[in-house]
Amino acid sequence: MSGVQIIDVEPGEDGLRVDRWFKGRFPGLGHGRLEKLLRTGQVRVDGGRVKASTRVEQGQTVRVPPLPEDSWAAQSRPKRQSSAPQDGAFLRDLVLHRDDDVIVINKPAGLAVQGGSRTDKHIDAMLDSLTFDAPERPRLVHRLDKDTSGVLMLARSRDAAAKIGRALKRHDTRKIYWALTKGVPRPHQGTINLALAKAGSEGRERVHAANEEDMDSKEAITHYAVVSQAGQKLAWVAFKPVTGRTHQIRAHAVALGTPIVGDGKYGGAEAHPGGEIPRRMHLHARELTLRHPKGHMLTVSAPLPEHMQSTWSLLGLSQTDDEDPFAELEG
Repeated sequence: MSGVQIIDVEPGEDGLRVDRWFKGRFPGLGHGRLEKLLRTGQVRVDGGRVKASTRVEQGQTVRVPPLPEDSWAAQSRPKRQSSAPQDGAFLRDLVLHRDDDVIVINKPAGLAVQGGSRTDKHIDAMLDSLTFDAPERPRLVHRLDKDTSGVLMLARSRDAAAKIGRALKRHDTRKIYWALTKGVPRPHQGTINLALAKAGSEGRERVHAANEEDMDSKEAITHYAVVSQAGQKLAWVAFKPVTGRTHQIRAHAVALGTPIVGDGKYGGAEAHPGGEIPRRMHLHARELTLRHPKGHMLTVSAPLPEHMQSTWSLLGLSQTDDEDPFAELEG
């Protein structure tokens, strides 16, 4: 029987249900046994009682009570898929920045960050190809939706991952997303403060505006600014999320009445304007500024993916607009 353990939730585990977290950490622990531990309050997250469906967040701590030896001995992560050599070369070509502590890549739209029940190919499975000269495999420190492209940061050590995780948790970061919306937000600049709640099974999750019945709702805040527009039908909008909830920008864009082009999951048929504009998601993590593990601020930006470059050209929008739409807000 092992003793009590206090385990930190790693960045790559952010958003997992408690039962899924235990399955990854302790695959030998049966579901019935876990339910009993939860019911009796022996498992706690940040000191509080939780349910199997509660979702953990990076930086939280999980109290794990004494477990049978077979559970402890079986502790391991699921075996990672091996990636083909061409996948490694593909991933290395995406590198935007690399130093002793971090690697930043430009994630393509359509490529998942982590695996799932219906996802065989994903970045996590390819990370061995980004080891370079480091003794450790790179670690995921945040995520992007499968269909969202752009800046994705990786930590090159456990220590770097912990420091970046703390920076993300205390919002010592600045994220800018570029999107094309169906319709023009009114007013042209503002803040969306709309709590969100999750619904649906894993892999089919979606979020919605929270109501009084949603016990697990999360605060969600996003600043936005219209950069340019094509008549009254389409707009280039910059989004600056303060919080980092699942599908936050996509849900908040719909709340404005201007869904992101290509986002049929939240915007329905209205999100597909037709014509020569691709039906793919027009949401891109353009820029990330974050406190580097060495203490200085690091800023990395990513060029638009091909389908958004095509749309920008079609609409006559400048892809190199470097004015800061949030300068007044932050000043």
